[in-house]
Amino acid sequence: MSSVLRPPTSGQDPSKPGPYRPISSHLAIAPPVSVVIPAMNEAENLPYVFRTLPAWIHEVVLVDGNSSDDTVAVARRLWPGVRVVGQRGRGKGDALITGFGACTGDIIVMVDADGSADGQEIVSYVSALVSGADFAKGSRFANGGGTDDMTFVRKLGNWALCTVVNRKFGARYTDLCYGFNAFWRHCLDRIDLDCTGFEVETLMNIRVVKAGLRVQEIPSHEYLRIHGTSNLRAVRDGLRVLKVILKERSNRRDLRRRAHRSPTPDAVRLDPVQLDPARGEVS
Repeated sequence: MSSVLRPPTSGQDPSKPGPYRPISSHLAIAPPVSVVIPAMNEAENLPYVFRTLPAWIHEVVLVDGNSSDDTVAVARRLWPGVRVVGQRGRGKGDALITGFGACTGDIIVMVDADGSADGQEIVSYVSALVSGADFAKGSRFANGGGTDDMTFVRKLGNWALCTVVNRKFGARYTDLCYGFNAFWRHCLDRIDLDCTGFEVETLMNIRVVKAGLRVQEIPSHEYLRIHGTSNLRAVRDGLRVLKVILKERSNRRDLRRRAHRSPTPDAVRLDPVQLDPARGEVS
């Protein structure tokens, strides 16, 4: 797997698959990029989502949460090569984990299906990864980012939870609960996701820090949901996020406690067994 940026080969037909995927006439990437989109009843929003996706991405994985509308049909019409994966469980976290498992690309990008993210920003995430980052984290509050879709209460809650994570885990995040992120697929082995709800983004952000992975924030602008209503509930999901933070903090303390109590091989000392010839005994 190469992470070196190179220009397309002169005379290469960009429509034919090859080792490099042209981004522009002067830039190409080697790692294949998979985009995961969890969706449930988002048929009206998908045209806006797919319209912004770069043509050079390797694959789109749509995780369908048992939609009752034309979500799957619309996705296949808009992106004929889309990979549709049915979600067996429930919740955004479960959908993302399902989608990650279906990806074949070296880089995975997670994008919401409500039209709030601009797919043209993906190039910034990929650039950060091929330049050395393990995890490219979108931030609405980094310099250059922004949001049209957060109430004062949600902004306050996000700031408070982000502050707690930064202090407890030594992170330096400016945003915590945002669903536009990208990472190398091998990172999944280090963060071992195991939650089902909206708190999945927080869990990822905590575990990449605990795993010592290199994180780079990417300024991102969040737009208003175009159609429908979000399943996010500020108080309910905020409490779930807080529960995840406390659980991860508790697990960290337990690991430190075990490491302190468990003797290392160098600390183990066995008294030598000596024989007393006069008594024929072992002392």
